[in-house]
Amino acid sequence: MNRVSDELPELPEYAERVLDVAERIPPGRVMTYGDVAEWLGEGGPRQVGRVMALYGGGVPWWRVVRADGALLPGHELRALGHYREESTPLREASRSAEGHVPRLDMRRARWDGGALDGTDEAGSRDGGPVGRDGGGHAEDTARAAGAEREVGGGAAHI
Repeated sequence: MNRVSDELPELPEYAERVLDVAERIPPGRVMTYGDVAEWLGEGGPRQVGRVMALYGGGVPWWRVVRADGALLPGHELRALGHYREESTPLREASRSAEGHVPRLDMRRARWDGGALDGTDEAGSRDGGPVGRDGGGHAEDTARAAGAEREVGGGAAHI
């Protein structure tokens, strides 16, 4: 008789690194899928989106977003609740916009990941590109040994 394991499957290293970055984005701030990939120096927006779709349910998935500031289709209301709770800068939708759903104000909400590498830019609201070289950050974002994270139940980011 086969027995189902109670243990969570081990996350791929890249997925673990993406989720670590998502967990470190401060409330009220966002990074794009491309920003996360650029900061890690590995992968691209699609790879980050795939990780978030498969494993992002246990992290603040609403803080990893599309570059155009549009809210995640199918998750707009859940994300909007989080953005309002965290005072994430939003741009109200025009009357012609479908569903009148606001967008993120990317200029003000975008975070450059400064606190991830020890710089003092975490509180800045000026946005801007990530601009990281990708070198040596894996150790900075590595999860402590023995820590567990929810697997699956992601936010279907793609």
